[in-house]
Amino acid sequence: MNQRSILFLLVCLAAVSCGACETRRDAGDDAQGHSAPSLLTARLNHAVRNELPLDDPTDFLEARRGLLASDPDLRVTGPRGETIWDMPAYAFIQGEAPESVNPSLWRQAKLNNIHGLFQVVPGVYQLRGFDISNMTIIQGETGWIVVDPLTSMESASRALAFAREHLEPRPIVALLYTHSHIDHFGGVLGVLSPEEAAGNQVRIIAPSGFVEEATSENVLAGIAMSRRAAYQFGMHLDVSPRGHVDTGLGKTGAFGAFGILVPTETVDRTPQEMVIDGVRFLFQNTPGSEAPSEFTFYLPDLKAFCGAEVVSRNMHNLYTLRGAKVRDALKWSGYIHEAMELFGDADVYFASHHWPIWGNERILEFLTKQRDLYKYIHDQTLRMANAGMTPQEISERIELPESLRTFFSNRGYYGTLRHNAKAVYQAYFGWYDGNPANLNPLPPEETAVRRVEFMGGADAVLKKAQACFEKGEYRWTSQVLNDLVFADPGNRAARELLARTYEQLGYQAESGVWRDQYLSAAHELRHGPPDKGIDLLNARELLRRTPIQRFFDSMAVRLNGPKAEGKKMVVNVVFTDRGESYLLCLENAVLHHRKAPPNPEADATIRLTHDLFLRLLTGEAGIKETLFSDELETAGNRLELVRFLLLFDKPDGRFPIVTP
Repeated sequence: MNQRSILFLLVCLAAVSCGACETRRDAGDDAQGHSAPSLLTARLNHAVRNELPLDDPTDFLEARRGLLASDPDLRVTGPRGETIWDMPAYAFIQGEAPESVNPSLWRQAKLNNIHGLFQVVPGVYQLRGFDISNMTIIQGETGWIVVDPLTSMESASRALAFAREHLEPRPIVALLYTHSHIDHFGGVLGVLSPEEAAGNQVRIIAPSGFVEEATSENVLAGIAMSRRAAYQFGMHLDVSPRGHVDTGLGKTGAFGAFGILVPTETVDRTPQEMVIDGVRFLFQNTPGSEAPSEFTFYLPDLKAFCGAEVVSRNMHNLYTLRGAKVRDALKWSGYIHEAMELFGDADVYFASHHWPIWGNERILEFLTKQRDLYKYIHDQTLRMANAGMTPQEISERIELPESLRTFFSNRGYYGTLRHNAKAVYQAYFGWYDGNPANLNPLPPEETAVRRVEFMGGADAVLKKAQACFEKGEYRWTSQVLNDLVFADPGNRAARELLARTYEQLGYQAESGVWRDQYLSAAHELRHGPPDKGIDLLNARELLRRTPIQRFFDSMAVRLNGPKAEGKKMVVNVVFTDRGESYLLCLENAVLHHRKAPPNPEADATIRLTHDLFLRLLTGEAGIKETLFSDELETAGNRLELVRFLLLFDKPDGRFPIVTP
């Protein structure tokens, strides 16, 4: 097999409000090139201080309660010296909010800055601020029960080492994954090696469907999701008063190396009782809530309720901006109601994010308002849809009642009322709003060119957009300038004005991820898309335990249909070290696959080890190494095999978002 065909083998097997008239603030750009907040932005942010009781100390007292130790120099680096986690970078978040940050978001960011090892109740400890999520450690009779081992191996290892400096030495006897999102299991190999888990017979407990969901969520659409996640989490932004400050759910993700250990036990019903190292657990199975696979649990002897991520100290996402399947608001609300009935005598609440709540009355108030938050969004969206309103109209008009709106744990720091209402509409009605003008519109670039022409050409549009910007009409300005940039991507003046417009919208946003979205767009308009795509090397240990069928699913969605039209082929892929073989069949411009013995009449056969497959997948194995490896061989019509491999695209996750 020649170098070109080996290269394509690698490619194909790889996975993954309009305001009153205002003049612009004459303060200039900062050192990073960010524009200053306008007078209107400063005025709107100042008004937030009068709308909410931002000085209420209750959350701050609870966020600091039980603090045993904190690390003022909490930085985590990866094997190549890259920064994975840097809490000191957020040290500027103190005192009054600057004009470039919504004061309500600033308050949430200050709360999420409080980090360290905390005692929730005797025998239950949390490591908060070592990652976007929390690691909980529960004391058993003989060892520690670890809940949610963070996102990356590096952050989880650092967190556990810090805990061991302050808690008595005990072995890990059990591990719980509350749900299938990577920030709650990806760091497991920083806590426990596969050999330790097997040798010590560590119980690993997860909700039903966990492995399927944990290893498949991002495989088929992973390239686009990862690119969009960079916007959601502000991955290319500087951490500063005019850059990234918080996601609302936590600081940001600890994007290091990811792994997984397969569960030994499953929670598949409600209620489900278990005794884990002498500690009584009562589980609530909540599939299809915040995650496809999720559970909450109760420690009845401690009257302590772990809400996982079904409840949190902010409005969550019914639709996440990185892109995902819409979540069921009605079912979600129902699970919270069920938890109230099951665990209504709880004296302490803790969860996978944020800080705990103590006291039964306050816990029930929290659960009630979280329950009613999601049901209100669900019910009112459908009420307005049934009155003929479109998702855009609903998102503009829906408003929470004061009892829900002013409750800090319901504020839109992560999810927002506007995009969650659209999510409910999408769940019931899909993308089409019923207006035939939106049934088959022209594509964005052609639409943009025609609109700009209708508005008098680029110069006229830019002049009018500048006037709207000066008035503080940022939402409208962004729509107009988006057309101009798509019609004339090389127009630097339009790009810069659009970047400044997005910055004002970002500075005003209460949602951490909306802020990141706007500021990431401004960054891309000035600097272009990222230089690097997805680094699969970080996911090596996760990919090692991902079913091979998932990679063939990914291969199928990379098949270039127009190129494949009229072609027909059968290929055997044999994993020599596993004794497994798969049959790939191409017909009707569709790729099918199934686990099957090698077909002697196949057009070609590829034989390789699973380890080489993973090294090719992550880029660890180079072409020269592969050419001379005893772990790979081919048979059959090599020319046809190369033609087959040429039919697959190789997306790298660097595509532009705010330009054509």
